Amino acid sequence: MTSPAIDAVNALGIEHEVVRYGPVSSVAEAAEAQGVEIRDLVKSLVVRRGDGDYLFVLVPGDRSISWPKLRALLGVNRLSMPDAATAKGATGYERGTITPFGSAKPWPVIADERTRGRTISLGSGERGAALRVGADAAVGALSGRFADVTE
Repeated sequence: MTSPAIDAVNALGIEHEVVRYGPVSSVAEAAEAQGVEIRDLVKSLVVRRGDGDYLFVLVPGDRSISWPKLRALLGVNRLSMPDAATAKGATGYERGTITPFGSAKPWPVIADERTRGRTISLGSGERGAALRVGADAAVGALSGRFADVTE
């Protein structure tokens, strides 16, 4: 299998595994299908800071973004989640497959600190497949940072 995400992971030299799984309808089902804990199934969420200005926030599957924490970290008063079409335009990926790897533009990455030191499962750019990577290696390769941004 190859995709922009897998090509990017390979180009960055990140050790990874591609995990294929069948149709799922929830985070819990996806974690079970991939054989990981829900907290290690990491959602790559696209957050809008302004017109044409986005970032990726990597959120453990059992948590959600804390908007006050994220706004304080970024020093902004307003953030929002774009609609599905806008997110696809910003990343090149459909919701449910989004990953910072191979994105249409290399947006900044903030990973929740709870992913540090763990092996995580991220979107691969296509349905039914995930990238299993070390969070520290992935965030480092993406020039991202860890921060407490969830609740």
